[in-house]
Amino acid sequence: MVLSWTKGRVFRRSRKGKELNSVGDLEVEIAIPTHFRCPVTLDMMKDPVTLPTGITYDRDSIEKWFEEGNKTCPVTKRVLTTFDMIPNHALRKMIQDWCVEHRSFGIERIPTPRIPVTPFEVENTSTRIMSCAQHGDVNKCLELVRKIKAWGKESERNKRCIVTTGASLVLVKVFEFFSLGGGSIENNNISILEEILGVLTWMRPLSQEGKSILGSLSSMSCMVWFLNGRDLSSRQNAALLLKEVPLEALEKTEGVFEGLVKMIGDPVGHAAATKACLSIIFKMVSSSKNRELIAQRFLGLGLVSILLEALVDAERGACELALGVLDCICDCKQGKEMAKSNALTLPLVIKKLLRVSELSSSFAVSIVWKLCDKTEEDLLIEALQVGVFQKLLVLLQVGCGESTKEKATELLKFLNGYKSKAECVDSSSLEFKNLKKPF
Repeated sequence: MVLSWTKGRVFRRSRKGKELNSVGDLEVEIAIPTHFRCPVTLDMMKDPVTLPTGITYDRDSIEKWFEEGNKTCPVTKRVLTTFDMIPNHALRKMIQDWCVEHRSFGIERIPTPRIPVTPFEVENTSTRIMSCAQHGDVNKCLELVRKIKAWGKESERNKRCIVTTGASLVLVKVFEFFSLGGGSIENNNISILEEILGVLTWMRPLSQEGKSILGSLSSMSCMVWFLNGRDLSSRQNAALLLKEVPLEALEKTEGVFEGLVKMIGDPVGHAAATKACLSIIFKMVSSSKNRELIAQRFLGLGLVSILLEALVDAERGACELALGVLDCICDCKQGKEMAKSNALTLPLVIKKLLRVSELSSSFAVSIVWKLCDKTEEDLLIEALQVGVFQKLLVLLQVGCGESTKEKATELLKFLNGYKSKAECVDSSSLEFKNLKKPF
């Protein structure tokens, strides 16, 4: 088998802006030895391992083969009684030496792979973490948690091994243990709690038992403490984990509402954390039995203006969630009045119509429909001025859900009577220069 390496391209990357000689523009074909290639992917192996059948594969490709449910050796087709993989150090060294010999052709030497963590090592470390927590040995516990964190950073394979071994449940229990005391967290426990928060974020989704423990009073109080703190990384990790918590626990914990709103309005907030906060708020204002009271609490914290600020440059997922929250808030009288009183509501919402996704368009139509009833002449004229009539016509032509279609049709009937009074302005030309942007 032959793999083409363009020497000229390699030189262009390494000599930015320099002139190339005639030799540098030649295409050189380098033949990779067949026994250096993985039988599954036919790519050069980076971490060769040998199965009990004697056949060598690249570790990543053979692990994916087994994860798909296969129990045979891909080459010999023999059913395997054990899935032990022995690193082929001799072959890996040969591949590395060959890469060094051909580095002038742009071939990089493969790094020496780290030995992947085993389920036994994860289980043993998890047991020791729990034991140290029960004996109050914070420093040793912190050391072991950082060990799991380091394993996870090494490879995705290690992360899968750690998660499937059930380490997340142990860490959730230890987090609850060290968070006892609620808002008055001991200073010597802060480091271990921060580390556990960071590790748990890549172990999501948690098991049902893990979610239940994380929703305990002490764990919730601790996460909210971090959410309202000064350290941005800890705030983001807390926001991501709060998404795993049951709805009832969110409603009962003091400081949740303030922390979520603060994170959304933070101009340097992480996109994933912002989306997590928006998702939590959407769940609270749409699914809770006390959603009207919850909406009123958020309104008291200035959520409407913060949502509109977030909508300006929001990417698709965040935009859908922000519009969804605004739509739910408009179900209550106070929310509707606050949305009407904000001069940016209609221009921003209508601007997002047909520009983000079908879901965001359905939320946008619903918001406009709730705000612009036939008695609101000024709002209907304002909506016409920013181009809602044309957008609704296009929406009906391209197709939408039945509920959205009914609302759009009803809006068009209301708007039709005021077309002569409105001078149309294209909403896409609105720049919102004076609006503070969150990103």
